Amino acid sequence: MSTVLTDAIHSALRSPCVARCRATPLRIADRAAKPHSVAVLEPEAQTPFTLVGGADRVRALVESFYDIMSDREPDLSRLHRCTPDGRVDRYSRDRFALFLIGWLGGPQDYIAQYGHPRLRMRHARVPVDIAMRDAWLRCMTAAMDAMQIADPVRTFLDGRFADVAYALRNVE
Repeated sequence: MSTVLTDAIHSALRSPCVARCRATPLRIADRAAKPHSVAVLEPEAQTPFTLVGGADRVRALVESFYDIMSDREPDLSRLHRCTPDGRVDRYSRDRFALFLIGWLGGPQDYIAQYGHPRLRMRHARVPVDIAMRDAWLRCMTAAMDAMQIADPVRTFLDGRFADVAYALRNVE
């Protein structure tokens, strides 16, 4: 992935505009002409959300992620609300989908419903060690593979998911 696109995506996700609710989708302006300029967010631009394919594709990614987790990482799936047969339940899936849609630059419905994500606080009750972190990343990697999420957004997401997973680790 080009450095320009990576920088623009990083800037878009860290932008206060992405953190707040907004009425129109954002677009990352082409920075190729001015590589040292700050990314400009404009309506109708490319965000990780649009590059993944929008809300339906993000929801499908979440379904694949939790199906893989339930099948391959039962210790990890048991940290979530589960159905009687051990599958991650609908509530957990829908809530994560809302979060991920907003985190990727789509509608901020998660924040409107639940407030700021406060990821470290929400995960503090769960011992996240290296094994759990790696299990989570294996599930997300397999889900992105299954959904055929490709570059340029795939390289970006691989890095960002790893960053978040490392940051949430709270046990040695």
